[in-house]
Amino acid sequence: MDSNFDYKQTPGRVKLANYTNNHENPLISIITPFYNSKEYFSQTFNSVVNQTFPYFEWIIVDDGSIDKEAISLLEGLAEAEKRIRIFHIENVGPSAARNYAINQSQAEIIVPLDADDLIEPTYLECVYWSLYTNPEASWSYTDSIGFQNEEYLWRKPFNSKLMKVENLLTCTAGIRKKDLYEVGLYTTSEIYFNEDWHLWLKLLNAKKIPVHMGWYGFWYRRTNDGVLGHLKSNKNDQKKSSYLINQIGRDITDIKAIEFPRYNLKKGFPKPQKWNWDRSPVNTSDKIKVLMLLPHMVMGGADLFNLDIVSKINKQRFEMSIITTNPGDSTWRQRFEKHVTGIFDLTTFLDIEYWGSFIHYYITSREIDILFVSNSYYGYYLIPWLRKEFPDISIIDYVHMEEWYWRAGGYARTSGALSDFIEKTYVCNDHLRQVMIEFFDKKDHEVETVYIGVDEEEFNPSYVKEGQIRASLNINQDQPLILFPCRLHPQKRPFLMVEIAKKLKVLLPDVIVVVVGDGPQWDELLGIIKKEKLQQTIYCVGRKDDMRPYYRDSQVTLVCSLKEGLSLTAYESLAMGVPVVSSDVGGQKELINNEVGRVIPLFQNEEADLDNRHFMKEEVDQYVAALFDILSIVKADKEKLSKQCRERIEQGFTKTNMIRYFEKEFTAWKYQRSKENNRRMSEYLKAFPRLIDDYLSLYMEYETIAISSNRVFQFLSYVKGVLMLKKNPISLIKDIIYFSKNKYYFKRYLYRLKSNPLFRFFTKLIKINR
Repeated sequence: MDSNFDYKQTPGRVKLANYTNNHENPLISIITPFYNSKEYFSQTFNSVVNQTFPYFEWIIVDDGSIDKEAISLLEGLAEAEKRIRIFHIENVGPSAARNYAINQSQAEIIVPLDADDLIEPTYLECVYWSLYTNPEASWSYTDSIGFQNEEYLWRKPFNSKLMKVENLLTCTAGIRKKDLYEVGLYTTSEIYFNEDWHLWLKLLNAKKIPVHMGWYGFWYRRTNDGVLGHLKSNKNDQKKSSYLINQIGRDITDIKAIEFPRYNLKKGFPKPQKWNWDRSPVNTSDKIKVLMLLPHMVMGGADLFNLDIVSKINKQRFEMSIITTNPGDSTWRQRFEKHVTGIFDLTTFLDIEYWGSFIHYYITSREIDILFVSNSYYGYYLIPWLRKEFPDISIIDYVHMEEWYWRAGGYARTSGALSDFIEKTYVCNDHLRQVMIEFFDKKDHEVETVYIGVDEEEFNPSYVKEGQIRASLNINQDQPLILFPCRLHPQKRPFLMVEIAKKLKVLLPDVIVVVVGDGPQWDELLGIIKKEKLQQTIYCVGRKDDMRPYYRDSQVTLVCSLKEGLSLTAYESLAMGVPVVSSDVGGQKELINNEVGRVIPLFQNEEADLDNRHFMKEEVDQYVAALFDILSIVKADKEKLSKQCRERIEQGFTKTNMIRYFEKEFTAWKYQRSKENNRRMSEYLKAFPRLIDDYLSLYMEYETIAISSNRVFQFLSYVKGVLMLKKNPISLIKDIIYFSKNKYYFKRYLYRLKSNPLFRFFTKLIKINR
C-alpha cells in the first residue's frame, strides 16, 4: 500500500459539512495544548469539525502563547464552533497543559490531539465504538501516517516488551479518563521529553490494555519543531527523557492488546443487537442518503463499479456512505474517501458480533433512505433483520455474476434466496438476469439489467499517444500485438492463452502477446513461457494502473476466461477502438458482435474444470482462427474497425448512462415508490423475531469457522512450499495471501501436488478443518 498511498490527500484540507451536536453532554473530550500554533492549526481545526461523530467537546489550552496572530486565529475559529472551549494559562509545557485540559473535561473518553496533527473524519466514531464494545480496554488507537518532512505508513503489531525500547504508538488515541487519573495523568517533571510514550508505559505498568484498530486514522505531521525535534538537538534533555522511559518501563510484563482485525466470537451464536442510542440523528443535509454495504475497496471490476457510482453521482442530490465487511487491506480506500461522507471498515475496529449493531446505529443516526448491497455476504444475511427493524428503508442489490463453483452460485444464489426482502436486484447483463429468473427464483419484475459501461471520455484513443508501449518493449510498429489483460488466476485461463499463442505463432511468426496483470499464477506462467521458449512472443509486464497506452498500441484484446459477468476489459478495449476476441461467458456476446470482435464457444465447465490445463484442440483452433481473422481486418482497414468499436460503446455501454439510470432509480426509491409492501413485510417478520435473529447468527458462526480454516490453509501452503522447494519466498508469500482468501482454490492447489508423499496427509488436515 505504501507505494500507492497519496500523502497529499490529508484530512482537513477543506471544511466539509458541519455535523452538529445538539446535546449538552459530550461523549468525547478532545484536548489540545496550543502554543503559537498558527501555521497548521486551521487544517487541524477542519479535521476536527469534519468528524462524522459530532458528540464531542474540544478543550484547547493556550499555553502562554505570545504570538498575537496565533491567539487571534484561535479565538476566531472558536467563535465559529460552539464545541470549543479555550483556557489561557501561563507557559507550563505540553504535559501540564494536557493535564489542565483533562481536569476541565466533561466526557469519559479523552483524545489528545496536537495543534498541527490531523485525524480522519471517522476517527472519533471508530474510537468511541471500539472502546464501547471492549470495556476491558483502557485506550484505543489507529495506525498512523507520517507526512510533510517524512512520509511513511506506520503499522506495527502491539508489543508491550518492545514498547520498553521503542514507542510503537502515536500521541493521539482515545483514552478512558478514569484510567488516566489512576496513573496520575501525564508526567510533568520535565517539559521536554517523550511524554506520550511515558504515558503509555504508565498505563501498561498498571496492567491496562489497548485496542489497536487496524486502519490509518491519524496523520502525524513530521517537522523539525516540537518535542521530537528538540530532543534530537538537545542531548541533555534526550538523556533525561531516556532515563524516565527506562525507569517506568523496566517492570512491564507481557500485556496483550486487542488487535484488529480479529475473528473470535465472544459468545457462541450471538444474535444481532440494537444499541441504546437516544441522540438525535446526525443531520448532514436533505439529500437522498445511500449506504453501500460492500466487501472491500480493492482493485477489481466490481470495486471500480462501486467507485464509479460514488464518484460520478450528482453530489448535490445524493449523499453516499460505505460500510465494508471483508478483512484485508482496502488498497483503494483513498480513492473512495474523496467522494463519500464516511467509510467504515467494520473488520478494523469491531468484533463481528457487533457489526449488526453498528449498521443499525448508522442507519438510525444518519436516517439512511436506501441500502445498496453488493458482494457482501454479511450484508446479505443481515437483510431480513434490517427489513424487520426498518420498514421504510429501500433495500436493493447489484449482482455481477453467478459462480457455480463457489457456494452453489455465489452472491447470485444468496440474492435469490432473499428476494422477498429486496425491492430490486440489478445485474450487469441479460444473461445473468435470465440466470436469476430461471435458477434463483427471481420474478421478472424483481431483476433488471444495468450495464456497467465504461468512461467514454477517459478511454478515448484520441487522448492517448500511440506507440508508447511498443517503444518501451521494443516491439516493431508492424508486428501484430495482442493484449491479454487480467488477473492471473484459474478463472482467466492464462495457460489457454499460452496454447493459443503457440499455435498463432505458426501462422504469424512475429506476433506478440502482452500480458498485463499479476496474481497467484504469475510465477507458474513465467515458467511455462520459458519452458515453451515463448519469451520473444509473450511479454509479461505485471499490473499497471493506466491501461490506456496498452489498448492504444494493441490491435486486438483477448479474453479467454472461464467466467465473466461482462468483462471490464472488453468495455475499455472497445472504447479505445480495439476489437475483442472473447469466450462466450456471462454477457460477453451482449456487447461483442461480429462487427467489433468474435465470441468463441466455451468448451470447459466452470464448476468442473477450474484450472484444468487440458484444453480441447477445437477450442484453441477457434481462438487462433478468430485472432488471425481480426488481425487481417485490422491490417486491411484499421480505422473503420476502430470506429465501429467506439460506436458500439457509445450506443449504450457508457458509465454516463449507468450513473444517470441509478440517479433516477435512487430518486424513485426515495420518493415515488410505495413503502406499503416493506411495512407489511416488516410486520410479518416481527412475528418471528427469534427466527430472523438466528438467521444471521448461523451465518456468523459459519463465517468465523471458515476464517479460522484459512489460517490452517496458510500454514499448509507454507509447509507445502518448503517441502516442494519449488517456490522462492516471495512467490510463496503471494500464494499464502491469495489462497488464504479462497479455500476452494487452495484445495485445488494442493490437489495438483499429487507427486508429494505428504499429499494425503495435507488433504486430510483440510477435510478435518472444514
